[in-house]
Amino acid sequence: MSVERQDSLRIEGLRVTIAGTEVLHGVSLIVRAGETVAVVGSSGSGKTTLARALVGLHRHHIRVDADRLEVAGEPLRRRRPDGPRVGYVPQDPGNSLNPVYRVGSQLAEALRAHGIRPHHDLIVQRLREVGLDTQRAPAASLARRYPHELSGGQRQRVLIAIALAGRPALIVADEPTSALDATVATRVLDTLVARSRDGAGLLLITHDLAVVAQVANDVAVMLHGQIVEHGPAERVLHRPEHPYTRTLLDAVPDMRGARDMGGGPAVSPEASVRAPWDRGRAAPGQAAASAPGT
Repeated sequence: MSVERQDSLRIEGLRVTIAGTEVLHGVSLIVRAGETVAVVGSSGSGKTTLARALVGLHRHHIRVDADRLEVAGEPLRRRRPDGPRVGYVPQDPGNSLNPVYRVGSQLAEALRAHGIRPHHDLIVQRLREVGLDTQRAPAASLARRYPHELSGGQRQRVLIAIALAGRPALIVADEPTSALDATVATRVLDTLVARSRDGAGLLLITHDLAVVAQVANDVAVMLHGQIVEHGPAERVLHRPEHPYTRTLLDAVPDMRGARDMGGGPAVSPEASVRAPWDRGRAAPGQAAASAPGT
């Protein structure tokens, strides 16, 4: 007998207004514990606005209203990050860590913010949990380094460790692999998905349809601040119903070919299939080279 999963996130009728103009229009979405929901769409569709509204990073002139907005069954507070219930993984690992503090100190600060007394062994344990422990770069050594002494992949995993410091019920990851090369991006995604399978829900904002095919249980497609299609990943990727979804998939040859044959996406775990709206970004492999141990 199947067990009903708890909702990590339930949104009904979410509206975001900026300077008097509504930019998100009645968004409704459910992320269940242990599952990954991917939100995709073109630039300006509202994906990042949705993520920032959920974690309280919007500015004071931005108004957020919702008929229902709950994390783990409790109302989500507004105007500030919601403590241990929501963990946020930002897009840019290069600009999201404080350059003048050691990695261990920044993780310790996150632990204290969640009421957890930090100590050396706990910091090392949390770094190991996100894959930051190799023979060449042991976790204890990484904890003493400054952010500029880490590779992009290592910095992103430090951000994941910080996001998971309070054992959140919901993880919001906003383009967590966009600045990473394909191999490192795969490892970072594996870390996020593994943590979500431990019981947290994962809301993944991404432009990468290969990533969606690999990790998502459900997919929500956004256009002009609205969700125009939402359903199981297999159905949305292979039997899309909305013309905009079909346009997105048809723009990526591997996805289009697989859909025409009625099979799964013809991509490898290392592939990074970028949608046409992101062709101006660095292509896979053009990001800064990753140091050993990424």
